[in-house]
Amino acid sequence: QVQLVESGGGLVQAGGSLRLSCVASGITFSNYNMGWYRQNPGNQRELVATITSGGSIAYAESVKGRFTISRDNPKNAVYLQMSSLKPEDTNVYYCNAMHRVVRVNSYWGQGTQVTVSS
Repeated sequence: QVQLVESGGGLVQAGGSLRLSCVASGITFSNYNMGWYRQNPGNQRELVATITSGGSIAYAESVKGRFTISRDNPKNAVYLQMSSLKPEDTNVYYCNAMHRVVRVNSYWGQGTQVTVSS
């Protein structure tokens, strides 16, 4: 059974930092591209940051220079270091694992709430 468990969300003041973690089980982690997503006003999940199985990284324009994604394959974990947080970063953040070849093998965590107060 595949599980993605996020942690690290919370309440922080604008300008502050948080580090989100996502630990995966039930998959061969090194074969998966990992990503962090959040929901847009249209209730669709939008990309925040991704890191491929090979280590390539991409960010949404809105978080470039403020957020850093990383992964630790031996720990089956992916992280999102969020700095210079803004109230508009308030959202539920979801972890996603997608197989690097078989893209239909895609899994989601339950989400972790991040609230940034002004």
